[in-house]
Amino acid sequence: MSDVLPLLLEKSDGVALMTFNRPKARNAISPEVACRLADAFADVAGDDSVRVVILTGTGDRAFCSGGDLALTLPLMTGARQPETQWDYRLLDDPGIMDRSALRGFELNKPIIAAINGPCMAGGMETMLATDIRIAADHATFALPEVRRGLIPFAGSLVRLPRQIPQCLAMEMLLTGDPISAEQALSAGMINRVVPQAELMASAWAMARKIAANGPLAVQEVKRTVLQASGVTLEQGYRMEDAAKARVMASDDAREGPRAFMEKRPAVFRGV
Repeated sequence: MSDVLPLLLEKSDGVALMTFNRPKARNAISPEVACRLADAFADVAGDDSVRVVILTGTGDRAFCSGGDLALTLPLMTGARQPETQWDYRLLDDPGIMDRSALRGFELNKPIIAAINGPCMAGGMETMLATDIRIAADHATFALPEVRRGLIPFAGSLVRLPRQIPQCLAMEMLLTGDPISAEQALSAGMINRVVPQAELMASAWAMARKIAANGPLAVQEVKRTVLQASGVTLEQGYRMEDAAKARVMASDDAREGPRAFMEKRPAVFRGV
């Protein structure tokens, strides 16, 4: 058995780097990858030392091509019987697929997607759950499930029409046709497009900038924005008030202005 893990998790300086690591399979999501991805998200959610997550893929052939059509999808339709511990775990715990796509799982730490190539199907669905997206200039985006008699089921039917114009979302969902990085940028689905050689440096620069900010404030911003989606203005204001109360009661809220007045970098402790 290979010692090379199909999903890598590394942590340094408040940043967790998660990497799809099946380049020969275009970083497709096997049952093992789905389980490890769900575990990695749970890990960083519970680790106070992690302030930001970067999600990317190995190589330049794909960020993630989606669910493995030879392993994962046949397992889920019943066309393939479970063989490994990962197969059994995926079938026995329906929460794994949701958690791996951050669907119904609360992770209030910002996630930066460093999209190093084609971002397809389940890979795009996970990308839609991230907060900031930087794409290499050769990246493409597609939800081709209907071409295989399937549908996206990891959040895209809900998320995509909220993130880009509905007519474009429907075209992508109903035809399965890909769009380019420039089209995704124009539609507001990603933040910026950079040359492949600059991708990870750009992602790390963004991650370090966010990690230097007050972690409680950053997490309350993300939590409130997500929770307020789809609610009335008045309900949203109440959520914002609750977030304000939690942040203003923190030591970090006192440290930030004090450091500014003393002309020194703030030392945030997340409390």
